[in-house]
Amino acid sequence: MLQYVTYFVLAAFAGREVISKVPQTLHTPLMSGSNAISGITIVGALVAAGMVGGVWVKWLGMVALVAATINVVGGFLVTDRMLQMFKRRPADD
Repeated sequence: MLQYVTYFVLAAFAGREVISKVPQTLHTPLMSGSNAISGITIVGALVAAGMVGGVWVKWLGMVALVAATINVVGGFLVTDRMLQMFKRRPADD
């Protein structure tokens, strides 16, 4: 159990360090690309929350599921907003 919590904390610190080093101009395209990775995280969280017997592991799986879902939805919203910038505006007559 302590081993899984240690992995979770180390992954959180490593993720924060990686994300903080990304320039703002690359953040939106990288966020769009991370949706596939977050989809894989959602599947892993569902497996962890549903198949493992420990109560704490189920709660950590639930937290991972919620965080990955927020990341996927946010990524799609940012991608949609980015694509809206490239649409032509109607000409004012």
